[in-house]
Amino acid sequence: MGIIDKLNKDFESRVRLGIMSILMVNDWVDFTEMKTLLNITDGNLASHSSALEKSEYIEIKKEFVGKKPKTSYQVTPLGRAAFKEHLLYLEKLMKS
Repeated sequence: MGIIDKLNKDFESRVRLGIMSILMVNDWVDFTEMKTLLNITDGNLASHSSALEKSEYIEIKKEFVGKKPKTSYQVTPLGRAAFKEHLLYLEKLMKS
């Protein structure tokens, strides 16, 4: 098995790479901030974040602040470990 085969397919999308990169250096990030930082649509963020949640790489918290819904994201310990491993294999690939 080559190094490229060890890259995590869950992180191949630029949007998912962006979500994970932002969450690796922030505790909780809300929907509006994430959407603005990545410059993507509501639907794009919702679909990619749902996929990462399904893989248990991020946690999605939905709550109401006053009468307004608020969605926030946080990386899970599993997500942090998987993304670090993905980055490690990217670095190895660049050095080969």
